[in-house]
Amino acid sequence: MQKRAWLDEATYAELVALCQTLPGPASTQTGIAIGLLRAGPLGALAAWLGFTLPSFVLMVAFAYLTTLPVELGWLFPVLKLVAFVVVALAVWRMARALAWDLPRGAIALGSAAVFAFPVAIVQVLVIAVAGVVGWLVLPAPPAAPSAPLRVPVGPRVAAACLALYLALLVALPVASAATENFEVRLIDSIYRSGALVFGGGHVVLPLLHAEVVPNGWVSEDQFVAGYGAAQLMPGPLFTFAGFLGATIDGLTGAVLATLAIFLPGALLVFAALPSWGAVRSRSWAQRTLRGINAAVVGLLLAALVGIARAIASTLI
Repeated sequence: MQKRAWLDEATYAELVALCQTLPGPASTQTGIAIGLLRAGPLGALAAWLGFTLPSFVLMVAFAYLTTLPVELGWLFPVLKLVAFVVVALAVWRMARALAWDLPRGAIALGSAAVFAFPVAIVQVLVIAVAGVVGWLVLPAPPAAPSAPLRVPVGPRVAAACLALYLALLVALPVASAATENFEVRLIDSIYRSGALVFGGGHVVLPLLHAEVVPNGWVSEDQFVAGYGAAQLMPGPLFTFAGFLGATIDGLTGAVLATLAIFLPGALLVFAALPSWGAVRSRSWAQRTLRGINAAVVGLLLAALVGIARAIASTLI
């Protein structure tokens, strides 16, 4: 980007800060934001395709590989260990950055207790409560200068995208309960996981697990092995949803799951960019985000415990 003079350093830092704040896959959202600023909505779509398509293809191919009549039993323990090591490193790094003092550490450890209640709504409530606690208890970080962003979409588009994000969050569970259509149920489960995850790819693990494993759509071994494979692939970890969709419902499921998990993050980029500078400067927003980020560390720790239990079950 610097070679092509598309963005200056300050603008890039601003985009990264925004996307780390929003729910969704931060790296993919950064790419979408760059594409939007560079070439409008079509640029955002092109950036998303370029960033995710290679990983999507590889993850779907791996899902089909696991269905072939060949002996792959040795591969699953290896991938489980890969997943455990990667998530453990992520927990350590995120804890050092986001929960390395007593108040935020307490929020993180309290949030980690969610592993005893593997239900998506409980995890959402934990994040919400952590945000309120952060707003009430935590100090705001020192103010940092922010560069203004020239966004090629106006407030009407931003409001429409936010409205669609919220409408789908409400309408999809209603439609899922009202119909027996499996594709609607799949889109609902994956969309909610993508819409409510803070902290990027690793943190989507417990949310997706709560949606697909208890329902019997994917076994515990398939889930952990697929996540381990995702660590070895180039591209965003959210393409793990493509593996899950392919395992559940073939190529149709892979496409629907991938679109469902990335759509909320893309909508939030379009919704947040025009007003990001004003919101980011508010002290209450910074305190709330610090609480949410600490809860993210706890949720990731809960995911690590789940992976450790899955590995232990194979050894016993």
